[in-house]
Amino acid sequence: MNNIFDNKAEFQKRGFTTINSVYSQEEIDSIIKFIEEQDTNSPIFRKSENLFAIRQFIKELPEIKPLIFNDRLKSIINIIGENAFIVKSIYFDKPEESNWFVAYHQDLTISVNKKEDVEGFGPWTSKHNQFAVQPPIEILENIFTIRIHLDDTNENNGALKVIDGSHHKNIYRPENIDWKNEKESCCNVDAGGIMLMKPLLLHSSSRTLNHKRRRVIHIEFSNIGLPKPLKWSEYSQISY
Repeated sequence: MNNIFDNKAEFQKRGFTTINSVYSQEEIDSIIKFIEEQDTNSPIFRKSENLFAIRQFIKELPEIKPLIFNDRLKSIINIIGENAFIVKSIYFDKPEESNWFVAYHQDLTISVNKKEDVEGFGPWTSKHNQFAVQPPIEILENIFTIRIHLDDTNENNGALKVIDGSHHKNIYRPENIDWKNEKESCCNVDAGGIMLMKPLLLHSSSRTLNHKRRRVIHIEFSNIGLPKPLKWSEYSQISY
C-alpha cells in the first residue's frame, strides 16, 4: 500500500488521491456476497436499466461494517480525518451496458434528520424521506469521501474525472470552468482500491465503453457536529 502520508499531502493539494490494495480479493468477494444476498425489493434499493443503488447503505445494512472497515481502511481514515465518523453512504452498481453519465458538479448537500430553519443552511430538498440541504462552506470543507471500488475502474467504464485543485475555489460552477487553465485527471482505481476526494472537487463520470461492470461503495465522513437541532441523518461511529 502507498505511503499514506504522501497520499494525504496529494489529497490536500489536489482534492483527491487513490490507494490500491486496501482490500484482498477474498474481502471483495465477501462484500459482494453480502450485497447480493439482500432483498432487492426493499424500498432502500433503486433499480433501473442503467443503475442499481442502495441508499443509506450502512445505516440500512449495518452488518456490513466489519467487512468494509478492515484495519487498512481504518488506518487511512485515522490519518486523513482524525475522529471521523460516517455521515452518508450509498452503494451503486453501474451495469455493463449502462449509458448513464454524470456531468461535472460539486457535492454541495448533506443529509440531515429533519428540515429546520437554521441560518446558513439552504436550499432544501427531500427525496425518499431523506432531507438534504446545502450547509455553510466550512462544513463542506470538513467532509471527505472514500469510494471503495469492487471492480477495476478506468476511463472506459466510468472512472471519475476531476478538475485538479478545484476544491480550493469554494463554489465553482461547471459553466465557469476555465478549461484553458484547468487540469482534468481520470481517477483509475483497481478492484480492492479506494479513491479519496473532497466534496467540493469538481467531478464527473462518463458512460461505459468497454462493457465492464463498475460497483462502488461511496462513504462520506466528518468529525464535526451540526448546529442544533440538526443532526447527520446517517451518523455512525467507526469501531477501532
